[in-house]
Amino acid sequence: MKRSLADLPPGQHAEIVSIDCERRLSRRLMEMGLLPGTRVRVVRVAPLGDPIELRVRNYSLSVRRAEAAKIAVNPEGTV
Repeated sequence: MKRSLADLPPGQHAEIVSIDCERRLSRRLMEMGLLPGTRVRVVRVAPLGDPIELRVRNYSLSVRRAEAAKIAVNPEGTV
């Protein structure tokens, strides 16, 4: 079941499936390490819901909720 990264609760692990946004933003996200096949974990969400802190490849990364909504993921424990 595919979901967006913005839908995941804190502590949830997932694998990135695809990034569906304009080329410029997609390239920037990929340069930050958000590539298809990469495992990510949602660390926490800011009190007002934006930004979202992620753990990617042993470093922390914060992304806007609007950007996270364009990243399709496969949550851990699903096929």
